Amino acid sequence: MTDIQDGVNAFMPNTQVIVPNSQNGPLSGLSFAVKDIYDVADLPTGGGNPVKLAESQPAKITAPSVQTLLDAGARFAGKTQTDELTFSLMGQNAHYPEPVNSAAPDRVTGGSSSGSAAAVAAGLVDFALGSDTGGSIRAPASFCGLIGLRPTHGLISLDGAMPLAPSLDTFGWFARDAATYERVADVLLGTESPAQTWRPLRLGALDTLVLGSAEADEYARMVEIAAHPIGTPSLAPPLSISPEALYWTFRKIQAFEAWEVHGPWISSGERGLGPGVKERFEYGQTITRDVYEAESTKREAFRDELAALLGNDGLLVLPTVPGAAPLKAATFDDIQAYRERALQLLCLSGMSGFPQITIPLGTVEGAPFGLSLIGPAGSDHQLVSLARHILEHKG
Repeated sequence: MTDIQDGVNAFMPNTQVIVPNSQNGPLSGLSFAVKDIYDVADLPTGGGNPVKLAESQPAKITAPSVQTLLDAGARFAGKTQTDELTFSLMGQNAHYPEPVNSAAPDRVTGGSSSGSAAAVAAGLVDFALGSDTGGSIRAPASFCGLIGLRPTHGLISLDGAMPLAPSLDTFGWFARDAATYERVADVLLGTESPAQTWRPLRLGALDTLVLGSAEADEYARMVEIAAHPIGTPSLAPPLSISPEALYWTFRKIQAFEAWEVHGPWISSGERGLGPGVKERFEYGQTITRDVYEAESTKREAFRDELAALLGNDGLLVLPTVPGAAPLKAATFDDIQAYRERALQLLCLSGMSGFPQITIPLGTVEGAPFGLSLIGPAGSDHQLVSLARHILEHKG
């Protein structure tokens, strides 16, 4: 057993066990936690639902991406909470105690990678694995003051992971500092790509999605910090699809795929789905394949347009989310409104498949607020390096 004292509800019970790892490697000396959607040999995978956990048999083999980290010398510290079936963004699972955001304890951690973000923010582990379909790395990272990359879609294996929406699902991880983040990137992404000169851009429609004047002022300050290493972003012409329209395309595609993946299991018995999650799956049941294919055509047009805008050297600068994490005491309706606004920012990376990194540069009302960079497909390691340079400049 490990000796972590979990005072932030990060870990799943009975998962802090010894898992063999290499004693020598580039990640030796680092501990890490694993979101409970990834298989770890001899442990069940629950995916944030107690019925699924009860039905789950212990995994026979560890997910390849997790095994890669063990082979590199990282030490497994336990499995962490996830929002139910990963279909949420706030870190509130009706079945488990809510993880604590150590950077802002009166606010949510974000999800669905809630336990992993909580564990890293509390200093219980050096880094932690999550996943990102609609923002489940980037939102918790921004909310908890962490670094988080949504990689190029398909770049890192999701074998041995519970899916949600396969055309959107990606691997991801959190760390508090850029040096640790880059060590993990070296293992998962390979050697760093050559440095290059970037062409920073911004989109006015995204800049206006921040919540208010305090958020706008802090976002402007973060952009100024980032401008020293990358240059001042120029205003790009508007995309042909608005953020709100792109959000609805994203939502329909995600919901359709989520029902395709989980609908048969949900329909086969009483699953006790929590509020919000239940309704999102029910919405997915209403999306026809014709609608899905029509929305996928819109998605392809958006991807082509964003690819043309970025080219090989474009770097889109944007707020990760509209502001600080919602308060835990916020109403259900207020949290849903924040979620929809946040997803208008978060869906660009998912819908394009291009990588996005969020960097902990700002605060609003004493709580963390992140700045994001979206780069061309395959620029993942360069984004990690840029994050380090920007944080070094911040001091």
